[in-house]
Amino acid sequence: MSEGVPHITVALPNGEKRSVPYGIPAHDVLQGNAKAVAVKVNGKILDLSRPLTTDCELELVAPDSPDGLEVLRHSTAHLMAQAVKRLFPDVQITIGPVIENGFYYDFKHDQAFTPEDLERIETEMKKIVSENLTVTREETLRDDAVQLFRDMGEHYKAEIIASIPANEAISLYRQGEFVDLCRGPHVPATGKIVAFKLTSVA
Repeated sequence: MSEGVPHITVALPNGEKRSVPYGIPAHDVLQGNAKAVAVKVNGKILDLSRPLTTDCELELVAPDSPDGLEVLRHSTAHLMAQAVKRLFPDVQITIGPVIENGFYYDFKHDQAFTPEDLERIETEMKKIVSENLTVTREETLRDDAVQLFRDMGEHYKAEIIASIPANEAISLYRQGEFVDLCRGPHVPATGKIVAFKLTSVA
């Protein structure tokens, strides 16, 4: 252990306990586990990039587990929103939650999306997957987040954020040029999303 560098004790999935530097990202501790889409830290599902700041037990979240499926669906909703913004820059985004059999995203658009639009969006989503964009989490003050989305022309999203209490931390997720308000967690990169199908427009 390096003198002056604080360490924490981490229990790994195989039962091994390891002393690691304070603040090390979870994925650096779980080297060699490339299939995981997230991690449980003392039972709480977090991003693989989340810094570890206390003694903890780590569990892998596999993509074929119920928790992993929810992370993938949540991340795929962001993937779809990014594709929509690339193809239809004037669209405004609102919310995009996971539901029992998939996910959806609400958009403000001057006209309804067509089946042909869905095909274009799916194609763009596949392109973004192939770009394997890193997904990063950041925290900001509420008022700064409101201003960010206003500057982006995302007025509905700014209104949603403005309704959050001022003392709450706001977490944003970025992948390439796309950024959205979100609690997460998300996959570490868009390349982790390997299967999806857009089925309907409401």
